[in-house]
Amino acid sequence: MSEWFTIEKIDDQTYAISEYKHWEQVHSYLVIGDESACLIDSGLGVENIHEACKQLTSLPIMTATTHVHWDHIGSHHAFDQIAVHEKEADWLRHFPIPLPVVKANLLRDPCGFPKSFDPSAYTVFQGEPTRILHDDDEIKLGGRTLRVVATPGHSPGHVCYFDEERGQLFSGDLIYAGCLYAFYPTTDPIAFRDSIQHVKTLHVKRLLPAHYALDIPVSLIDEIDEGFTMIEAKGLLKQGSGQFDFEHFSIHI
Repeated sequence: MSEWFTIEKIDDQTYAISEYKHWEQVHSYLVIGDESACLIDSGLGVENIHEACKQLTSLPIMTATTHVHWDHIGSHHAFDQIAVHEKEADWLRHFPIPLPVVKANLLRDPCGFPKSFDPSAYTVFQGEPTRILHDDDEIKLGGRTLRVVATPGHSPGHVCYFDEERGQLFSGDLIYAGCLYAFYPTTDPIAFRDSIQHVKTLHVKRLLPAHYALDIPVSLIDEIDEGFTMIEAKGLLKQGSGQFDFEHFSIHI
């Protein structure tokens, strides 16, 4: 198996496939049912994540997108079945960020890319989705179902996937232990706050984020909600300038 990916078992039918060597520390998740499997996001595209998935299941695999940002659709080209929320289907067809900008972020910090990776040949997936998702849709895998939970804010069509039976919430970029991005032109901090409050109504037993620490407490949902309450009380819950100071890890609003 590729040395680029780290495979961590969540349970007998759920695996985190992580790219810890990159500064983004991206997590994708293979969710396995009795009849088919679903990969939630496809990572950076540095190596083909589909090959890693085939080491874990022989079932047909689709990929379901939390949102169309470059670090979540990197290996979409390797899948025949691609699901995306209706509000970001056009982004999948025509990716809105110039390739040089994406490459600058991808290559920002040296991280020991595999020898097989050629940065000059790197492209961002653009293609036609095979399934358009809406809020409360279900992805049925046979004996296991993922419910689509629309959670805009980080992006217009951001979704989480909720396995209600197991209480697992695959939270994408809505919830993780790190700086939450809600200050660019395509983000909406008020919608982000509303999405957090919506997620609070779900019976979540395990958070499975798309970045950084994999083991995070469910109480982080409440902490983020409290943070939004504090920001709103200061009159700062509004669209920012879109500037981000990577060196000092601070937001300019």
